[in-house]
Amino acid sequence: MKSLKVVFLGTPEFAKTSLEAIHQSHHKVVGVVTVADKASGRGQKINQSPVKVFAVENNLPVFQPEKLRNPEFLEALRKLDADVFVVVAFRMMPKVLFEMPKMGTFNLHASLLPDYRGAAPINYAIINGEEKSGATTFFINEKIDEGNILLQEELTILPDENAGSLHDRLMEMGARLVVKTLNGLAENSIVEQPQPQVEHPKNAFKIFKEDTRIDWTRPSKEIHQFILGMSPYPAAFTTLKIGEEEKGLKIFGGRFEISEHGKPAGILEISKNEFKIYTADGIYFPEELQLEGKKRMNIKDFLNGFRSFEQIKMA
Repeated sequence: MKSLKVVFLGTPEFAKTSLEAIHQSHHKVVGVVTVADKASGRGQKINQSPVKVFAVENNLPVFQPEKLRNPEFLEALRKLDADVFVVVAFRMMPKVLFEMPKMGTFNLHASLLPDYRGAAPINYAIINGEEKSGATTFFINEKIDEGNILLQEELTILPDENAGSLHDRLMEMGARLVVKTLNGLAENSIVEQPQPQVEHPKNAFKIFKEDTRIDWTRPSKEIHQFILGMSPYPAAFTTLKIGEEEKGLKIFGGRFEISEHGKPAGILEISKNEFKIYTADGIYFPEELQLEGKKRMNIKDFLNGFRSFEQIKMA
């Protein structure tokens, strides 16, 4: 089978797994493009992306342009004479870049396109209670996540699975799909297909902080899926009033019961042995939480951290 020369573009752990799979295949990674190193945290320590760390460890040429239209960067990539560019969890690319390689540029997306185009497909698949998800490779064009499909694979979402678990399973599946796509392109055995025309495809817009607040007036099942879909990151939250102080409370998981309780949604009952919040149609019992300024803990340890429960209310 023909070996393709590949330039890889990506940043997080999700992308690193695909880069590793290509590197271990018979295809040749001739260049890696990732974000510039960033200072973060209290000590302003310089952080390198997981993709860069892997590339450096394996002596792969690394490019970290501030601007993707930078002429020197574009010229350096041209000189690599790659057959194909592979993009996983990167950023918007200009046409001058994605049209550069002979075979084109394809992207790995963690959904069954055309559903869940956008930045957070894994979160929204869980939030919406989907029974299946998957991964798609497609040629990039000028519209976000709308190019012709190369390959697609389905995966069943497990009962009570959270976004973190689904992320990890799709990361492994996606890496295999990327190599399978490269093999198909090398053999000229893939017939690209336009994405099906769907009147209202489900969206996966970027999640902002204000999107992560829990609405306790929703049905219990919806709240449960919302919390799972935000777990472990960015994490669903609510606000507690402890005495005169308001503190954010992240909830990573729990269980619910459907019941006619006749109480207003959002009312909290807390004691040494129990923490429950009333919803529109039942009760939610948080089991893993993190109070602002504290570490993540299970419900038992959380409740053991309080002496007086009378002061604790929902804000």
